[in-house]
Amino acid sequence: MKFFVPAAKDDVKAEQVYGAIAKSIQAPITEKRIWKLRWRDNGTDLECEIGKPLPSSYQTGKELVLAIFDCENSYRICTLTRGGVKGKPILVEKNSQSSAIYFSDNVNN
Repeated sequence: MKFFVPAAKDDVKAEQVYGAIAKSIQAPITEKRIWKLRWRDNGTDLECEIGKPLPSSYQTGKELVLAIFDCENSYRICTLTRGGVKGKPILVEKNSQSSAIYFSDNVNN
């Protein structure tokens, strides 16, 4: 899967939006970009993917996941109202029950 940001019309715009979100939530920008994230929350296995809505338990409706950032001890998931334009991102603890799948066009994949 090639890196993209939902609704960005081209690669340049995708990079601009990704960078703006990262800056807004103080997340690092790396060459490896997360496409999909799997984790366990209170005994339930969950998954999210760029361009698809979050699991219904997060009550974000049909908002699409815009970006997922790999931060030191957590992953930060952003939708329009959760870290994208306003609000705080969803935090997922990095542990043995969480794993990231990266876009295939990343240099260091």
